[in-house]
Amino acid sequence: MILQKEIKLAPRSKGLHLITGEISRILPALPDKGIINLFLKHTSAALMLTENADPDVRKDLNEILDRVAPEGAPYYLHTAEGDDDMAAHAKTVMLGSSLTIPITDGYLNIGTWQGIFLCEFRDHGGPRDLVITIIGE
Repeated sequence: MILQKEIKLAPRSKGLHLITGEISRILPALPDKGIINLFLKHTSAALMLTENADPDVRKDLNEILDRVAPEGAPYYLHTAEGDDDMAAHAKTVMLGSSLTIPITDGYLNIGTWQGIFLCEFRDHGGPRDLVITIIGE
């Protein structure tokens, strides 16, 4: 069985936003075994699977990303959409646009402390399109 669905995530402010519950609520009944792929159709936002229990992890990750790819750096050539433009693209390349998660016993098989996050890198990113593909038995 292969199922595919495209959804639109509501616009969010710049930051790392937990979306595990939002994703789980819109999923159909999952197969006993399989995989799910989440693909974000944007070049200035990313997906990540990381620590969900301590909010300091999100703060630290934001700090790290901002230091590696600062907004408005004078060496950026691509600045067509403002100071956050190229920094957002760089962060997206570093984190990635997709996640693949195993499905076990009809549930997403993620760790106890893990969560799925939308990483919004733009001041005004707008709604984000997410393709969900489920492959299973």
